[in-house]
Amino acid sequence: MLKGLPIASLLVSQVKLLPRRVAVLSSGIARRSGAATLCTTLQTKYDPRGNERTFRAPRHPMTTLARTLGLRDLILLIIGSVIGSGIFLVPGAILRQVEGSVGLALLVWLGGGVLSLLGALTYGELAAMNPAAGGLYVYIRDCFGRLPAFLYGWTLFLVIASGSVATLAVAFSTYLGEVVRMPPLVAKIVSVAMIAVVTAVNALSTRQSADLQNWTTLIKVGAVLAMSAVLFLLGQSYSDIAPALWPAHADRSLLSNCGVAMIAVLWAYEGWQFASYSAGEALDPQRDFPRAFLAGTVFLIAIYLLANAAYLVALGPTDTAQSNAIAASSVARVLNPAAAKGVALTILISVFSGANSIQLTAPRVFYAMAADGLFFRRLAEVHPRFRTPAIAVLAGGVWSALLAWTGTFQQLFTYVIFAGWIFYGLAAASIFVYRRRSPDAIRPYRVPGYPWTPLLFVAASAALVINTIAAAPRGAAVGIGIVLLGLPAYLIWRPRARSA
Repeated sequence: MLKGLPIASLLVSQVKLLPRRVAVLSSGIARRSGAATLCTTLQTKYDPRGNERTFRAPRHPMTTLARTLGLRDLILLIIGSVIGSGIFLVPGAILRQVEGSVGLALLVWLGGGVLSLLGALTYGELAAMNPAAGGLYVYIRDCFGRLPAFLYGWTLFLVIASGSVATLAVAFSTYLGEVVRMPPLVAKIVSVAMIAVVTAVNALSTRQSADLQNWTTLIKVGAVLAMSAVLFLLGQSYSDIAPALWPAHADRSLLSNCGVAMIAVLWAYEGWQFASYSAGEALDPQRDFPRAFLAGTVFLIAIYLLANAAYLVALGPTDTAQSNAIAASSVARVLNPAAAKGVALTILISVFSGANSIQLTAPRVFYAMAADGLFFRRLAEVHPRFRTPAIAVLAGGVWSALLAWTGTFQQLFTYVIFAGWIFYGLAAASIFVYRRRSPDAIRPYRVPGYPWTPLLFVAASAALVINTIAAAPRGAAVGIGIVLLGLPAYLIWRPRARSA
């Protein structure tokens, strides 16, 4: 049984308390002269052995992030961060890419999950050894220096996290529009309002945000499982699957198509990395993170394969490959078109949960950067009452809302999102540096299959980036250029980082 209230009561309670809490929050972050009693600057360092070194900021009382996330929270956070709208939409495109071969499509989904699992196992060792707020940023900083770590945090703030939240908010209003018609201006207001809700919840309480994440994740997982059960029971295309199991011929072109499909599947699995950002708020990170990464990723592989099989039973391979809204098409086929609106409601909850998971995790990177002196100093402040990085959360929310309102983020997001895999691979490669530099460090968990497990994930990350550059060199160049725009900003903040 999950702690906290059911989702409806939880949202109502948050709305009722919002004016009073926002007033308290504003008083805590607005009075610059009273920062010594209202806001604090956390300066926490972790050495390569994973030992915590906390420094009290001059004239500021110490307030730390609340350690409140347990194993259950971390598992549901990983699952909720990954399952967005992709599993409801893209399986048809994957099947088309492999020329309608059901066996190859399922192998691609399985292969993408296994590669993600290799990364998750690697990150499990890193998070257990160095349970610091900021996750990937901290690993890259410790092993490869402040510059690449800053570029990652810069890109995360500017496009990756904020663009993801904006994308999910726009998707929320779009799918809501399928249930309730609304003009474009109202749709924009709805998108910004959704961002405001998840931002307020996360600024006010990490525990309440985790409870909200748990309930929304359970609801969307339950919806996928229920939908799959209905499709298996009522689907009539079992006999059509076997003839389409394997391709009639195999050549180099088909192999290349499988590689392209694998990239799309890796995008569908993306998001589990974000849990590492919240290591500073885990109750027992040394024990829980390895277990959470393993359990969460294995569950994702299973539910993705289950949903794909259910779609095939409902539509058959031919119609599955032709569908761009496969969940709605499958439900409409076995039930009726009106029932497909239930899919839109499920996607609404799913994208809301995805946006909340980002706001629950990504601001911890901005907070860690600021604590290092590499970002706006106030983003390192921990609210003394709520014990959240409130200003970092608010900054991310405001920027995401601006992107959603203007609608100018989508092209930038497409260009830059692939660059995240440069840093995902770099963070995984940090395990080799930690092992070489500190062979005697305390490691509560060691990644199985070392060095091949992290090496395969690093190679997969590199292959994804190289393939993207080869397939869309102009867009990739723009994306890398946006990342490199962080260089002048780094030069501005570097003197402050030295003093910190």
